[in-house]
Amino acid sequence: MNENEKHPYSRRDFMKTAVKSAVVTSVAMTGFPTIVPASVFGKNAPSNKINIGQIGCGRIARTHDLAETFKYDKARIVAIADLDGNRLKSGKQLVEGWYTKKTGNANYIDIKTYDDYHDLLANKDIDAVMISTPDHWHAQPAIEAALAGKHIYLQKPTSLTIEEGRMMSDMVRKSGVTFQLGSQQRSVNPWPQFKRACELVRNGRIGKLQSVQIGLPADPSGGIATEMPIPANFNYDMWLGSTPYIYYTQDRVHSQTDPESRGGWLRLEQFGAGMITGWGVHHIDIAHWGMNTEHTGPIEIEAHAEFPKEGLWNVHGDYEVHAKYANGVNMVMNSKNPNGVRFEGSNGWIFVSRGNVGVTSTDPGSGGKENKAFYASDPAILTSKIEANEIHLYESPEQHGNWLDCIESGKPTISPAEVAHRSCSACLVAHAAMKSPKKLYWDPKKEVFKDNVEANKLLSRPQRYPYGTNYILGKKS
Repeated sequence: MNENEKHPYSRRDFMKTAVKSAVVTSVAMTGFPTIVPASVFGKNAPSNKINIGQIGCGRIARTHDLAETFKYDKARIVAIADLDGNRLKSGKQLVEGWYTKKTGNANYIDIKTYDDYHDLLANKDIDAVMISTPDHWHAQPAIEAALAGKHIYLQKPTSLTIEEGRMMSDMVRKSGVTFQLGSQQRSVNPWPQFKRACELVRNGRIGKLQSVQIGLPADPSGGIATEMPIPANFNYDMWLGSTPYIYYTQDRVHSQTDPESRGGWLRLEQFGAGMITGWGVHHIDIAHWGMNTEHTGPIEIEAHAEFPKEGLWNVHGDYEVHAKYANGVNMVMNSKNPNGVRFEGSNGWIFVSRGNVGVTSTDPGSGGKENKAFYASDPAILTSKIEANEIHLYESPEQHGNWLDCIESGKPTISPAEVAHRSCSACLVAHAAMKSPKKLYWDPKKEVFKDNVEANKLLSRPQRYPYGTNYILGKKS
């Protein structure tokens, strides 16, 4: 059996994909696209709406990204892409059904469907994309979208590795497209307490900031490892992407019957790092916002974690991470603290969280005992007035709406690519420390570990040809 017969995605298919991405070559030769005013967006669509393509039609797309974007009349979902034919069909029904209900016209829109997102990116009528795929399929489509001149809303984390996260941030900057990370705790709807907490910390209401305590849940072990036939409706080889080829079992991927359930891939290191990046990007992002360290990272980090010894799922369980920043602030993350962020200063502390709320109802840590969302060592801290001459942080009413507004205005979003990359990289550095028997010393400027060859091997991963950021445009790295 030759290599092409073993893996359904053949070299011929790969060349087809490279041709679809030919627009990238022309962009690279003639200069990157510039942001254009809203008056020219979607010139072939009614009312000059921002035409959006949805990449990935699973849990987060359905319950969050599409649900939030539907609220804005300036946006128009026109296409979806997914490697699972069942999700593609039901996603089309979901979007068309919503527009039918809103307009009263059953023929208002015919959503285009693609079983390969490269075809969606090649559609010149599409102005922007929302990428709601598994973690190992974040950086590559984001880079390719930037090269194709599409504005990007990317679910967290930004990348599987620090190396590809750096590539993504650099490409977005060079292309000039509008980028937003799905770190919605920054926006005041539905959680205004996060911005308020960070403003209070930045304006010295708890004195000099000394430490930050973060609580994040851990994932359980388990999963059925029995090999199963690959569903006929599912391009499993492409779904594996740049990661090693391994036999199919449903608990490794996602449910074939419930598109809103939590996929098993979230619990496998082949596709991500576990809750340290799953929830970690959200809380570390808030910690960075309050610490004023959005464009840097820790300088020292050490950790320990429990990893499953049996079962299919192998991401970390209970853990504790200690990180030190150049400004002297110490950050502690573990699975024992309450789920949230606690800023501790010389004159008091502030705790902030979502309360008794998870990203979705199937996340670890969702539900359970009541958890107050916003409180402090002294209640008067929370009502302190921030004067006009003090620090006022960026205010975004809602994450998707902020993205759409910035596409029109050309202004930076509340969660731009470099800030997003730094939140993710701090999580990935913490994950590397879980694997290291000793303290690691991180250079946030060069983005390498100091004097540690083994730790630096974790900054990237081998990529399975023809997938991955190393092979964009069909060029072997």
